[in-house]
Order: sequence, then C-alpha cells, then structure tokens
Amino acid sequence: MPETGPLTKSMDKQFEKLFAMMAEMKAGQEEMRVAQAGLEQKMEAGQAGLEQKMEAGQERLEQEMRSRQEELKSQIQAHTESQVEEMKTHVDGCIGKIEEEVQCVKLKIENVESEVQRKIEESNCEVQEKISNLERRINFKTQIDVVSSTNGWTDFVKASQLVASLRGSAAEVLQGIPADKLTDLTTVEKALESRFGDSHLTQFYRTELKTRQKPGESLQELAADVERLMSLAHAECPLDVRESLAAQYFVDAIRDEDTQQSARLMDAKDLKSSLAYSMKNEAARTVSKTSRHVRSIEMEDHTSRERDYKFEFFFSRLEKLLNSSVAGKKSTPRRNSNVTCWKCNKKGHIQRECQAITLNQEN
Repeated sequence: MPETGPLTKSMDKQFEKLFAMMAEMKAGQEEMRVAQAGLEQKMEAGQAGLEQKMEAGQERLEQEMRSRQEELKSQIQAHTESQVEEMKTHVDGCIGKIEEEVQCVKLKIENVESEVQRKIEESNCEVQEKISNLERRINFKTQIDVVSSTNGWTDFVKASQLVASLRGSAAEVLQGIPADKLTDLTTVEKALESRFGDSHLTQFYRTELKTRQKPGESLQELAADVERLMSLAHAECPLDVRESLAAQYFVDAIRDEDTQQSARLMDAKDLKSSLAYSMKNEAARTVSKTSRHVRSIEMEDHTSRERDYKFEFFFSRLEKLLNSSVAGKKSTPRRNSNVTCWKCNKKGHIQRECQAITLNQEN
C-alpha cells in the first residue's frame, strides 16, 4: 500500500467525523420522525377524545334544552289553559248578561210594537173616519145630484135617499132636524153644509190665491195649488170664468219677473195654456243663460288679456310721466306764496324744499 501523508490522514478523520455527524443527524431525524408520529398519534387521540367530549356535552346540552322546552311548554300550556278558562268564564258571564239584556230589549220592543200597532190602528180608524167625513163633506151634494139626475128623483126622493145613506157623524146631524123636515131637501142640505161645509173658508182660500210662488216651488206645483184653491174659493163661478181667473192668479204668483212678464204678455185664457207657455219660456231662458255664460267666459278671457296689455302700457307711460315730473320738481322747486316752511318760517316753500336744511347738511 502506498504511504499516506499527514494531509490524507487528517482528511480521513474529518470524513469520519462528517460521517459520524451525518449518522447522528439521521438518527436524530429518525427520532424526530418517531416523536412526530407519536405526537400525531397523541393529537389524534386527544382530538378524538375532545370530539367525544364535545359530542357528549352537546348531547347533554340538547337534553337540557329539550327538558327546559318541555317544562316551558307545560308551564305555557298550563297558564294558557288557566287564562282560557278565565276568559271562558268571563265570556259566559258576559253572554248571560247580554242574553238578559236582549230579552229585556225584546220585551221592550214587543211592548213598543204593540203600542205602535195600537196607535196605528187608532190612527187608521181616525183617518178612515176623517176620510169618510171628508168624502161626505165634499162629495155628498155632487153624488146625490148625479144619482138623482140619472134616476129622475124628485126632491122628496132625493132627501129620503140622502138621509138613508148618511153614516157616523153625518147621521148625527139629523138629530137636530125635526122629523117633519127630514124629507125636505133644502133643510137637510143646509144642516149638512153648516156641519161639514167650508163656505166660511172661501175668503181664506181667496187670500191664499194672492200669495206668491214659494221658494223652490216649481211652476207645475204652483199651477196645481192655484187650481185647487180656485175650486175652493170660486166654486160658484162657471168653469170658463174659473179658468180665466186661475190663469190670472197663476201669472200674479210667479216669482221670476221675466217669466211673469212674458206670461202676462201672452194673455192666456186658461191655466194650462199659461203654464205651458211659462214652462217653455223658463226652459228657453235657462238654455240661453247657459250658452251666454259660456260665451261670456271666452269673451272675458280675451278682454282680460287685452285689458292687461293696455294696463301695462298705460302704467309704463304713467310711470315715465311721474319720473319726469319728480325730476322736474327736484330741479325747479315750486314756489307757493301760501305755504310756510316749518324749519325757517319763511313763505314760498315747504320744509322738504327748504334750502337752509340743504346748506346745513352740506356744511
């Protein structure tokens, strides 16, 4: 073998040391791997234990929550049931009171209904009696005249039939007539007229005819009222005279002056003609007012614009004149011997035109 020098020996030693260190490093790495594997196993075991503990804690917490929920539900249910029972009791009591009040109200309503029904029946009887009296009062003479004329009755038969047909209060009138006069037609008619007739109201009806048309009353209503009053106020007049008078009263009663004037110029001979003409005139005037109102709005709009333009023009002219007048007054103060200045007590000017004030201000 060739001889090795000192350098080679030292290098060998160093290589040996290096190999030894590498071996130690490998051993250390192996130990680290072993330790890491053990640590991982411990961590896995700890994590598994922790998971088990967490699962157990979660299950225990869920069980507690479920038990608390059940307790809370049972408490709420018990409280609700007690409240419901109290409400039921209260509602039952209220319903009982309401039923009692309803029964009382029903009894009162039944009593009121019976009382109203009784009054209605009494009123119906009174109305029927009044209607019967009114019909006898108004129509007895007309009816007996028509029947007697148709049958050709004499005054004796007419009086007998009239006396036999009277009922109620009309029959009571016969008690004041002597027995030998019951067949006298004139005596019976006078007795009935004095009891049921309205001849004493003739002046009242004639006075009503002179009243004017009421506010809100139409021409048709006015004409019907005039016709009714004419039959009561002038029953003794012939039909043509009554028609002419009714037309005159109708025209006099119209409130609207234009309609009244037109109806008066028409000079109708009967009430129906006067009413028809007045209604036509009123309708025509209403239509004319409507169209005139529309045209007036359009013309007013046009004239208002023209008026505004003229106003602006004259206002500007007036403003210029005023400005020039004021400027002239400032440049040449007007002298008036009748005025006296309160500042300098001199005549011929007023205080605002006083020269003494101007001089004092300048100084």
